[in-house]
Amino acid sequence: MKISPGRRDTMTTTMAKLREADDVCRRLIVALGKADVLLPSLQVDLSSCADELVGPLLDLGRCNLPTAERLIAALDDGS
Repeated sequence: MKISPGRRDTMTTTMAKLREADDVCRRLIVALGKADVLLPSLQVDLSSCADELVGPLLDLGRCNLPTAERLIAALDDGS
């Protein structure tokens, strides 16, 4: 099956967005880890990588109250 040039460009753009989102997600995991914060559901929202208007999104997911408290403390320390 042949892929049209327009479709190939869209796929290339989507993959670039996915790579960028994955890189940012990994960096965020590391930064949060340094602040002793673990967001177990943190991941790239794959469908958002194909959206041309919104662009890539990270799904921060849910966390328990102690994790939220650590996140608040980390953010307060940074301001």
